[in-house]
Formats: sequence, C-alpha cells, structure tokens
Amino acid sequence: AGIFDSILIHMLENVEGKQGWQSLRAEMCQALNMKKNERTVEILRTAYSDVDVMFLQEVANSFAKLIENDSALGEKFEVVVPNTSGKRDQNSIILLNRNVFDASSIEDVTDKIYANFKEGIPVAEGDVLAIKVKSKDMGKGSTYLLASFHGDTNGLATIPVLEVLHTFIQENLKDETVKFVFGLDANTYENAKKGKTQCVKEFAEYYVSLGMNSCHGTTPDPSNYTTYNARTFLQTQLNKACTREEFLTKGDVNPKDFVLFYDKEFSSSNTFKDNTGERKYIERMVFPTLSFPSDHAVLYTELTAKSCL
Repeated sequence: AGIFDSILIHMLENVEGKQGWQSLRAEMCQALNMKKNERTVEILRTAYSDVDVMFLQEVANSFAKLIENDSALGEKFEVVVPNTSGKRDQNSIILLNRNVFDASSIEDVTDKIYANFKEGIPVAEGDVLAIKVKSKDMGKGSTYLLASFHGDTNGLATIPVLEVLHTFIQENLKDETVKFVFGLDANTYENAKKGKTQCVKEFAEYYVSLGMNSCHGTTPDPSNYTTYNARTFLQTQLNKACTREEFLTKGDVNPKDFVLFYDKEFSSSNTFKDNTGERKYIERMVFPTLSFPSDHAVLYTELTAKSCL
C-alpha cells in the first residue's frame, strides 16, 4: 500500500501534465464506472438492436433492469436472466428479439445442466443460463437450445460445461430436432500453461470432436484477440502490473469469446469484432476505453440454417 501511495504522490507532484491527474481521473471514473452501464446500453441500442439474439456475461441484476426499462431495447427484446444470481451478482443472460422468438415458449433448463456438473468444476451460480425457446417462423417455429456462459478466469470450466451441454442435448433433445447456439466467454488463451489455463487450440479440437463449429471456424486463429488489456501500476495488485514492453506477455491479450453451434445445423458468415461501439475493431488498441467500457470485444456473427434441416 505504501508503494502504491508513493506512486500516486509522484504522479500528482511530477507527471500531472497539462490536463491534471485529478481531472483525468474524474473523466475515467465517469466513463468506466459511473456511466458504464448507460454507455453499454447505448452501444447495444444504437449498434446492435437489429440482432436476433444477444448473449451477455457478467451482468449485474441492475444492468438487466436497465435494459428492460430502456424504451427501445425493452420493447424489442425479452430479457432472460437466471433464476438465481449468486452472491457475486455477475450473471450470464440472453436477450431474445420478440419479433423472432415466442417469449411465451421459454423453458429454463439451467437447473438440469447444473445437476450434471461433476464435483470440482469451477462454475458458480449465474455463470450458466440455458433455455429452450421456439422461433415464430410464420407459425412453423423451430425449437432452439440457447446457452450463455462465463468461464472461470483460467478457462478450466469451459470444456466440462460444453461436455455437459452436448450430453444433455444427445440424451434429452435428440428426438426434438432442437438447434443449439452457445454464446460464451470461454476464457481461452493463446499461450496457455498446461493444466493451469485453457489453450484455445485444445478447446477448438474438443468442440470439433463433438461435431461443432464456431464463428471463428474449426481452427480459430490464436492471435484473433477479443481481449487486449493489462494492469498498470495505478492499482493495488502490483504483482499483476506490467510495463508497456511487457504488455503482450503479461497482459490479457487473448482469443476468449465464441459462438458455437453444430456444424450440421448452421453455417456462419459476416463475423466481426467491435472494440469501439461502432461495429468496428481497431487492432492493437487497448480497451476498455472512455467510449467502450468493456474489457471484452463485442463478437457478432450471422448464422444460416443448413438446408438439410
């Protein structure tokens, strides 16, 4: 704590610059803390209100309420949240376009998924949301299993959770012709430590072995990052801080986010990332920024049902 305080004093006395540290600090606090939820809702409303499904992770109950109360998003989307949110209040949720899906048909099957987790899997309440829902499709709706998931920091729960979802479909939904779409923060790593963090290549090999594909394809590029940030020395966990030169090796620069589906059911196209809130991605730009408050990029893809279905 003493070292941290000394750094702050040094900045205030020697490196304030023209703007001044206090005014810069206030601007950052306003954008990344006090107004974070409002800006996030604005991005969803202005850039992504045309989508059919949104998979969101680490969502507080207050943010879900903010979406419901938004005049544009609340009218267009059904906000589906877990029955129990857990102590952390960080939940995986799903937004369904009411013009596409029949909200009255929603069946929450999350408890059935949790019931099949093996002991020791690092999954907390609120990390997984799984629902069955019918689309409208001119009165001939298809049935979908949609799941949203936030993986643990090391990504070690990601494969076990996918395994349980796959088994659940094979054992319970195979005769119902249910189409599966899974939006997740997999917390996978480009340069994983064996047994300690989940390698993105191993994750891809696993989902391909189940007959699945992703918006990044069957062999995702490990350098196609969806997180690009690092801890500075302006926070108390100095053991996690790094210099600019150490950014790529010590920072969180990884391909973490995916949309998964069965290869026989869908093909994906027009996939892109966004770290600006304007449906574009600036490579090698650190985020969050003052205009984009998330530490994960938005991931967008379009799925087309294959004709054999």
